[in-house]
Amino acid sequence: MPTENLHIDTKPGSAPDIKIMKLVGSLNIHTIFGFQEATRSETAPKLIIDFGGVSYVDSAGLGALVGAYVAAQRHNRQLAVAGMNTQVKALVDMTHVGQLIKAFPQVADAEAALA
Repeated sequence: MPTENLHIDTKPGSAPDIKIMKLVGSLNIHTIFGFQEATRSETAPKLIIDFGGVSYVDSAGLGALVGAYVAAQRHNRQLAVAGMNTQVKALVDMTHVGQLIKAFPQVADAEAALA
């Protein structure tokens, strides 16, 4: 069973308008509330969510990610994700969420694309 913890750390990106939100743990029905709160309170014009430390995402976590994307669009902000493992990437691709959200192999790739 996946762990029920999600640690979120936000730091500045390589440009003043970019923030990077690093996630460590599982994004699931038990941890989405902290994720939703963190993404809703973020006001940076460009947000990169670093999934490099995320071992597991369930359907609720995927829904929370889509919610973050919709909120970003509503406020004319850009959102990208980076560092998804193969299992998480497969879920994103299978559900066609990858057609909405820009995904990059590494945070540096996302920063370059958003700069």
